[in-house]
Amino acid sequence: MDIQVEAASAATDPLGRALHLLRMTGVIYCYSYLHPPLGIALPPIPGCLMFHAITAGECWLRVPGAEPVLLRAGDFALVPRGEGHDLLSTATSRADAFFDLPRVQLGGRFEIMRHGEGTAPVSLVCGAVRFDDVLARRLVHALPRQIVLSGQALSPSNWLSPILALLQEEVQHLKPGGEAVATRLADVLVLQAIRTWLQNDPGARTGWLGALQDAQLGPALVLMHEQPGTPWTLASLASAVAMSRSAFAARFAASVGMPVMQYLTLWRMALAQSRLQEGQVRLAELADSLGYQSEAAFSRAYRRWSGRSPGSERRVEAVAL
Repeated sequence: MDIQVEAASAATDPLGRALHLLRMTGVIYCYSYLHPPLGIALPPIPGCLMFHAITAGECWLRVPGAEPVLLRAGDFALVPRGEGHDLLSTATSRADAFFDLPRVQLGGRFEIMRHGEGTAPVSLVCGAVRFDDVLARRLVHALPRQIVLSGQALSPSNWLSPILALLQEEVQHLKPGGEAVATRLADVLVLQAIRTWLQNDPGARTGWLGALQDAQLGPALVLMHEQPGTPWTLASLASAVAMSRSAFAARFAASVGMPVMQYLTLWRMALAQSRLQEGQVRLAELADSLGYQSEAAFSRAYRRWSGRSPGSERRVEAVAL
C-alpha cells in the first residue's frame, strides 16, 4: 500500500483505534458491604486497572500521590495503574487488608465481602481487570493515578446510573448467569469511564494521549503501532503525515517526550515482549515482523532493551512503554 494512502487510512480516529483494543480480562470482582467506621486496604495488583462502583452510602478513596476523594452513591472510580489504595467509611477509619477479610465465593471470579456490623453500610462493586493488548496497556498507563466520575455531574445524559443499577440488581439477587452479566456490565463501566475522561479532562490533551489525538502526530503513531515491520525512517514518517522532517521531529519529541525513532524501537520491543510471553513464536519470524533484518540484530536490540535474551523471556509483567 502507498505510504500516503496508509497515512490517510490512519488519520481516521487514532484514539478510537486504541479504545477498540481495550478488551479486558477480569482478575477479580467483589461486591462489598463496608460498615462504619471500618475500611479496607487494597494491595497493589501490578498490570491491572482497579475500579469501584458505589451503589449505596459513601466512602473515601485514598490513593498514594493523589488527593483523597469522597465517593457517593452513583459514583465510579478507577485506579488505572493497579496501585495499592484504601477505601474508608470515614476519613479516619482504620483500613484492614482486603485479602485477610472473609469473603464468600459466588463463582470463578466473583465474591461477596461483608466487613463489620451495624446499620447503613456502604455498598460497592470492586474489581481488577487486565488488558492483554500492548497498545491498550500503553493507553491505560497514560491515565492519571485516579479517575472519579460523579453520577450527578454527568446529568442530564447520565449513562452511569442505569448501568450501576443493573449491576447492583445482578449482584444482589444472584440470578442464573448473573456472574457473566455482572462482569460484562463492569467492563462496560470501565470502558465508558475511560472514554468520558478522555473526552472531558484537559489532562487527556497532553503527552502521549494528546499526540494520539493530534491531526498529524496521531496518524504517525498509528502507522508505527500497526505496521512495526515497515522500515520507517524519520523522513518517511514525516512525509506520510505531510510534515517537514524537522517540524515533525520537534513536535513529536515535545508531545511524546522522546525522539520518533526511539519511540519506534521501544514500541517494537514492547510488542516483542508480549509475543514472546505468549509463546509459540519463532525468533526469526518475530524479528522479520518487527523490521529487523536478522534474528541476531533483533536479539541484540532486545537484550539492550530488557537486559535478557529473547530466548530467556518468561511470562513476567510487561514493561510499560
